[in-house]
Amino acid sequence: MLTLSLSHFLILGAILFAISVVGIFLNRKNLLVLLMAIELMLLAVNMNFVAFSHYLQDLSGQIFVFFILTVAAAESAIGLAILIVLFRNLKSIHVDDLGSLKG
Repeated sequence: MLTLSLSHFLILGAILFAISVVGIFLNRKNLLVLLMAIELMLLAVNMNFVAFSHYLQDLSGQIFVFFILTVAAAESAIGLAILIVLFRNLKSIHVDDLGSLKG
């Protein structure tokens, strides 16, 4: 039977983090894809916190994850609000058009 060790979770977290970094650098035009890549990056970091917390038998990492998730939720809400305003005004969700929203 295969048991999952700390290294399995850290490798998976590193793969998810790398996918999100590639998503950010390859797609700098679409705001929605950028938000999804940032969320994936935060979730990869959260998974590493939970893995270390479980491995060290300490709950502080899991408590810290809740704070990160609240910040990520606020970031998503603000990002989606900006996305909606951008689409209503310009009929586009390209990052290059964000400069035209200055008021």
